Amino acid sequence: MTEPERADADSGSLIDGNQIIARCLRQLDVEVIFFLMGGPMLDCESECAGQGIRLIDVRHEQAAVMMANAYSRMLRRPSVCMAASGPGVTNLVTGIAHAYVDGAPVIAIGGAAAQANANTQSFQELDQVALFEPITRWAARCRDTAQLPQFIHWAFQHAFGSHPGPVYLDVPADVLYRKVPEHDVKWVVSPGLRPRPHPAPADIDRAVELIAASRRPCLIYGSGALWSQADDALRSFVERADIPFFATPQGRGMIDEDHELSYLGARSTAFRECDLIVQVATRQNYVIDHLRAPRWNADARLIQIDIDQLEIGLNRQPDVALVADARAALEDLTERLDVREISCDHCAWRAELGSEHTAKLAGGDRLASDRSVPMHPLRLCRAVRDALPADAVLVVDGQEILNYARQSIPFHRPRSLNSGPFGTMGVGLPMAIGAKIALPEAVVVVLHGDGSFGLNAMEMDTALRFGIPVVCVISNNGGWTANTPSQAGAGPKPGR
Repeated sequence: MTEPERADADSGSLIDGNQIIARCLRQLDVEVIFFLMGGPMLDCESECAGQGIRLIDVRHEQAAVMMANAYSRMLRRPSVCMAASGPGVTNLVTGIAHAYVDGAPVIAIGGAAAQANANTQSFQELDQVALFEPITRWAARCRDTAQLPQFIHWAFQHAFGSHPGPVYLDVPADVLYRKVPEHDVKWVVSPGLRPRPHPAPADIDRAVELIAASRRPCLIYGSGALWSQADDALRSFVERADIPFFATPQGRGMIDEDHELSYLGARSTAFRECDLIVQVATRQNYVIDHLRAPRWNADARLIQIDIDQLEIGLNRQPDVALVADARAALEDLTERLDVREISCDHCAWRAELGSEHTAKLAGGDRLASDRSVPMHPLRLCRAVRDALPADAVLVVDGQEILNYARQSIPFHRPRSLNSGPFGTMGVGLPMAIGAKIALPEAVVVVLHGDGSFGLNAMEMDTALRFGIPVVCVISNNGGWTANTPSQAGAGPKPGR
């Protein structure tokens, strides 16, 4: 022990940054960390194990983020991943970018070169924070060991505040290994419940007026409703308002898609002919064609519900904006809505959608029953669909197979995982592993394209080492797209 450390020891016990991080994560009820070992994070990960936190070491850091993403989505809580400095941290980037566009609360903690050697071209020295600033809700470097609890507190607050998303915390080696008197550590009380703001009563009244006046309403919701725990509120609202509903891929299954108000096969007609759009906790991005014509009726009125003011009117201005938590807004709307005011014309609207939905399913069944070779992807999708328990987790990863699965496999629980709005290939197997760890009793199936499987295929080793039973089904179309070789301008390539 050095003289300064001996002096500190006289005034109280010493604690280093590795121990502080582990203790903070344990206090925040972190149960699992996804990581790939390496300096300077080795002792931090060991300390986490000593706190009873389960460690899942992967074959590529990108996969660690993807596992954490799925874990978060299944349990609707923040998750943690770790990486060594330099290349270890840079390997997180694709997974973090995916989580950023996906809106998933993944906390990434990366080791860094010692700050004492800054600007000397030391081993793996890089401005890692700058890499993550554009693709996170918050990115920062902690420079003081005693302040680590404050930085971890900030990380969780930013990741799982009103608008979930990933964060990155950079921890230099000398901050990790520096010992400080425990009484100097700035411990922070764990963050409380997430805010749940309600909309203004006047805005609720205006929204109810639009709903009551509509003849052909349509509701579209996304994963913001998932993070809001709005399952029951969403179902109660659509039933009371008698409104057909559709989900973005990230929110599917919050209402059973066998529900009488679900018309998956009539999605295009509903969007094109509706006279009222109720947009619940999803972004006006390309996934829903920005809510613009010709995909959507340009004359339809719009009610937009989002907790983030910056999302309001991003691509289409709403007639009524409810800047509020999704569950709170839906509960307020349901309470205020008088079923006697709902237009009887909804019956004709529902009949029109129901007829098209039934016809579309019949067309899909014909292709799914075709026994010709090569097998049509819809035949594979039907086989997977028929084998899945209602509460199974299904991960779909690829291009062609994702499009077919989206059309043909309904969800009965909010257990849908996929390539996401960022379109990241290779998420399938890592996400399946993360989902199985979160929900060990659930059947977890990943439906892969052959190309997307290859991008993280080595994580099969991770599943085997930890005894994590997931089922992989691979759709091999022999090409990166659904085009024929002549159309693609080249011979067969690994398929997606």
